[in-house]
Amino acid sequence: MNLSDYVLKFLVKKKIKKVFLITGGAISFMVDAFSRNKNIKYISVGHEQSAAMMADAYSRIGPNFSCTMVTSGPGATNLLTGIGCSYFDSIPSLHICGQVNTYEQQSSNKSTLNVRQVGFQETDIVSISKPITKFSYKLKKANEIKYILEKCYHLATTGRPGPVLLDIPMDLQRKKINIKNLSSFKPKLEKIKISKIKLNFLVKKIINSKKPVIILGGGIKYAKAEKNLNKFLRRLSIPIVTTWSGVDLIDHSNKNYIGNIGVYGSRAANFTIQNSDLILSLGSRLDTRVTGGVPKNFARNAKKIVVDIDKNELKKKRGLHIDYKINLNVKYFLEELNKISFKKISKEQWTKKCLVWRSKYPIVSNSYYKNKKFVNPYVFIEYLSKKLKKKDIIIADDGGHLTWTLQAFKIKYGQKLFSAFGNSPMGYALPASIGASIANKNSRIICVDGDGSLQINLQELHTIDKLKIPIKIFVLNNDGYGIIKQFQELYLEKRYEASGKGVSNPNFKKIAKAFNINYNLIRNHNNLSKIPKILESRCSEIIEVKINKSQKIIPKLQFGNPIEDMSPLLPREEFWKNMEVKLISRDKKIFEAN
Repeated sequence: MNLSDYVLKFLVKKKIKKVFLITGGAISFMVDAFSRNKNIKYISVGHEQSAAMMADAYSRIGPNFSCTMVTSGPGATNLLTGIGCSYFDSIPSLHICGQVNTYEQQSSNKSTLNVRQVGFQETDIVSISKPITKFSYKLKKANEIKYILEKCYHLATTGRPGPVLLDIPMDLQRKKINIKNLSSFKPKLEKIKISKIKLNFLVKKIINSKKPVIILGGGIKYAKAEKNLNKFLRRLSIPIVTTWSGVDLIDHSNKNYIGNIGVYGSRAANFTIQNSDLILSLGSRLDTRVTGGVPKNFARNAKKIVVDIDKNELKKKRGLHIDYKINLNVKYFLEELNKISFKKISKEQWTKKCLVWRSKYPIVSNSYYKNKKFVNPYVFIEYLSKKLKKKDIIIADDGGHLTWTLQAFKIKYGQKLFSAFGNSPMGYALPASIGASIANKNSRIICVDGDGSLQINLQELHTIDKLKIPIKIFVLNNDGYGIIKQFQELYLEKRYEASGKGVSNPNFKKIAKAFNINYNLIRNHNNLSKIPKILESRCSEIIEVKINKSQKIIPKLQFGNPIEDMSPLLPREEFWKNMEVKLISRDKKIFEAN
C-alpha cells in the first residue's frame, strides 16, 4: 500500500472525518490519496492558520478530533498560532506537514548540517513546534508510519489532551509499504487511583467548612465529565463559580451560581471566592487571569482542594498554596466521589449571602440602557443571550468583545460558549466558527468578533460563502483596539499608539458584499429588535454593531489589587462591609495585563 493511502486509512479507522488543508508541492502526494478514499473528506481553506483554528474548534465540538494537512516551510509555520490555541487549552488535534525529500534535507549529508536550508521551503517544523505540541516528529523511514500514527493518536487523546504534529517527507509519502510488516505502538497504561479514605476525608472537609465554594474549570469539559459533574452538584447546595473556560458548564439561572471569577470576573463571584474558607477547584489550572497578578492573595483564608490531570500544574511555586493536590482525571475523580455516601451538603446562610452579592452587583447596569447614540456592548450581549436557544454555539474572538461576552452572557444549559482562552489570538473566532459548524450542522453558530480581529482571517469569509454555512457574525466595532486603549489609559498616560492612532477599518458593508454575505447594521439600542429576524435567517450574516470608541470593560482588576477590589473601586466603606477576611494593600510592582 502507498504510505499516503495508509495514513488516510488510519484516520478513517479513528473516525476522523474532516481534514482542513491547503495543498502545496510537499504535501501533494498525501492530498492525492483523497482521490482514492471516499470515506474521508477535506476542506480547502484560505490560510493554514485558519486550518489549525478550524481543527481546534471542530475538536472542541466533537464527536472526534480533527486534522490538518499543509505543505512544508511557510505552510507548516502558518499552523503555529492555531496549534498554540489547542496546546494551551488542552484540545487534541493532529497536524500533518509535508516535508522536502529526505535526500534534500540538511541532515542528509554531513557537509550540509550547518547550512540554513538545502531543499526548497525546507524548515525544521519539528523543532519549532515542540514547545506547543505534546509530540512532534519527522518520519525517518516508511515502515515507522503505523507506530508513529498510533503514538500520535494516543498522546493527543490521553492524559492532558493536546495537539501533535507529524512531518512526512515527500519521498516517504509515495513509498510502497507492506502493512503486515509494520510495528504497533503499545502504550504504558497507568491509572492513578484515589482511595475511599482520601475521598471521605475531602468530603468531611467540605461538610465541616462554613463558607465552601466550587470552581468549575474547562478541564471538566475536556474530560467529558459533564454528567458526572451534574450528579455531584445535585448533592450540594453551596456557591458555584466558574472560570472563563468553564462558563458553559452550568445554567446561569442555577440557584447556586454566582458568576465567573478573576481579573475580569464579576464582583459577586470574586467576593465569594475571596471570603471563602474552602475551595474545591475542578479542572482549572488557576492561572493569573483567575488569581490576579499576586497568586498568594487569591482566596487567602481558604483551604484549597485542587483536582488537575497535569501534575506540573500542581507543582507550580508562584505564590499560590494548594493544601490538597489531587493529580487525577477530573472525570474519574467525580465518578469515585459520587460513589461516596453522604447527606446533601447545604450552607444556606453562606449561599444566601453570595446571592445577595450577585443581586447587588450585576454586570449589566440599568444605566447602560440609556445610551442613545451607540450600542452598549453589555446591553447587546445580554439581549443576544436572551434571544439564543439551548443548542446554540457561541464563539468569541479576543480582547474587549471577548470580555464583554464572557461578562454579560447568561448561559442556558446546553449552549456552548468558548474562545481560544490560553493563546487568545486575534482572528480565532471566524475560522473556529467554520470548524464548529462543520462538526455540528444541527446547531446555530454565533461568531462574536471585533473590527480589528475580523481582519486577521478575513479570507475565510470566502470559505463561508463557498460552503454555504449560515454563520451569524456580529462585529462589535469601536474603531480600534478598545482593550489596549484602556490599558494605555491606565498605564501609558493615554498615549493611544497603534490602537486609536494609526489604525483604521475597511467598509464592512462592502466587505460583506464582496463575499456574498448579507449585511446588517445595528447603530443604537432601537436597532436591537432586528436581531431575532437575523438569527432565524438561513443565510450567513455580518452584523456590524456600533460601539462607543471609549467604551470600557467594567469591572476590571487594576494596579496589582487583589481580585476582590476591582475597578472602578467601590466606596471604601461599602467595600469593607463586603470583606470578612483581613484586608491587604495592593502590590505596587504589579501591572495587570490587558
